[in-house]
Amino acid sequence: MNDADFETRFIGEPITVAYDKPPLVAKKPPCPNQFEWDGQTFHIDTLLAEWRDYERRGRMASNMRPENARRATLRGSWGVGRYYFRVRVASHRIFELYYDRAPRGQTQREGSWHLYRELV
Repeated sequence: MNDADFETRFIGEPITVAYDKPPLVAKKPPCPNQFEWDGQTFHIDTLLAEWRDYERRGRMASNMRPENARRATLRGSWGVGRYYFRVRVASHRIFELYYDRAPRGQTQREGSWHLYRELV
């Protein structure tokens, strides 16, 4: 199952996630058990795929020496990267969500969850 098998509907909105058992490391979360979006709770039935993207964006894209940036692209560095999850929910809809490791200032150092798109 790849992207060519689906049409996509971009969503790009923040979400709240929940776990049956909280992750041990907040900056490296596994797939959540459910998420809330648009006033609804979606229970995740199946994890279909997951991947990591450690690309440095914005200001972070040019603040490293090239040899260090190459290594960081493979394994990540603090506050950089996204963890993506393609999931099927109980209603059989397929979504992609991601955890953005970038902190949002001094008060929110954990990063944030986003609903990327729906695959239809």
